[in-house]
Amino acid sequence: MQQSITHLVIRNPFGTMDVPSPDDSEVMDYAATASLPGDAADDNAASWATIAARSDPLEGMWTSRWNGGADPTIVGDTPDKWKQGCAEIRVGAGRVYLRFDWDDGRRHGLIEAAREGAARLVGKYINLTTPAITRPWVGLVIDASRIDGCFPNGRLDFRR
Repeated sequence: MQQSITHLVIRNPFGTMDVPSPDDSEVMDYAATASLPGDAADDNAASWATIAARSDPLEGMWTSRWNGGADPTIVGDTPDKWKQGCAEIRVGAGRVYLRFDWDDGRRHGLIEAAREGAARLVGKYINLTTPAITRPWVGLVIDASRIDGCFPNGRLDFRR
């Protein structure tokens, strides 16, 4: 007979595995050096999303894309290629949760971040499909339709 785990508490609002230690020293060290200018010359400045912007500040549906690493499950993928997908952002308990997918929804990731001031987000990413993969992530909320993001190997941006 198996006994269910009844003491498990999930922080994120999606009911998936939580990001481990989203504000550990690796994240803070990366956040101290990460720079996102948020200007018109940024890689994420040109509109590339297919979801219309809403007046809601962050929560809701978004489009995501990332580069800076090759996904070995995608034939012919290289670090410079953008992997695009759908995303949903939820805010709760002082945290921002960004859940997204790529490879036509076959792969999933989650970012848990804290707000630093009005526009900066600092946290960590976990690959929900391959949980051993985690990375620090820093985001800059430009407006209700654009979040520029970076991790040590590349970019992880959101648009709507």
